[in-house]
Order: sequence, then structure tokens, then C-alpha cells
Amino acid sequence: MTYRGKNLTDDAIEQIVRLLDGWKGKLTWDALIDAIVTRLHCRYTRQALHKHERIRTAYTLRKDTLGNKKEAAAPPRSGPLADAMVRIDRLEAENKRLEAENQRLLEQFVVWAYNAHTRGLDKEFLSQPLPIVNRGQTIFPKSRRK
Repeated sequence: MTYRGKNLTDDAIEQIVRLLDGWKGKLTWDALIDAIVTRLHCRYTRQALHKHERIRTAYTLRKDTLGNKKEAAAPPRSGPLADAMVRIDRLEAENKRLEAENQRLLEQFVVWAYNAHTRGLDKEFLSQPLPIVNRGQTIFPKSRRK
């Protein structure tokens, strides 16, 4: 019997995209799902993962990077140089993913700005601070107190 995985949280999505940043070898959805089961102890379907923009973008970028990577001279298998090269590869992949996410967010902002402009909303209106949340203590009537 297979159980449905819990809903993907922001933390789980972050762990998955970091897993993709450090991915080595052939990348497939099935291999990613197996790695997620190992890391998060939850099985998600390809469709559930593909539905999230951050995961889809990270997967596509990493797949392209791994497919276009030219095989250089074999790096040392152990030691500080190998560790540094692995870290550099992971950080480069993370940087590329974050640049793509930033570009997507900038595009979304342009859409929002245009839609706000067409509805007559100016910068001053949109920049108003959020209302203060009243988190005062709830006062119960004396009859409910024990």
C-alpha cells in the first residue's frame, strides 16, 4: 500500500532545490524522487514536483547544465582539491538557479506594476505600510473564568 506524501512545504521545496544544485550523474524524475525519499522520507509524484515552479526551474536548469557540461580532465577523487571542486560546482549551480528565480520574480513584478497602473493605483497607494495587527490579550467574561 502506498501512502500519499504530505503537502510540499517551503522548507521541503528548499531542500529539494538544494538537492538538485548538488546533483551529479544522470538526472531523471525517477532518480530525483528516489533521492527525495531518502532525504525527506516522503514519496512525491513527478506531477506534484513539476507543479512547483521552483522545483521545475531548478530541475530544468540542472538537467541543461549536466547535459552541456564538457568532460574535463578527471579531477582527483579525494582530498581538499576534490572537495573544493565539488563545492564550487554546487555553488555555481545554486547561483545559476537563484539568478533564474530572480529573473522570474522581476518579470512577475513588471506584470503586477502594469496591472496596478491600469487600475489607477499609484506608487504611494501601493507603498502604504501594512495595518498594525492587534495581538492584545483576549479578555473573557468573569463567568467563563475558573
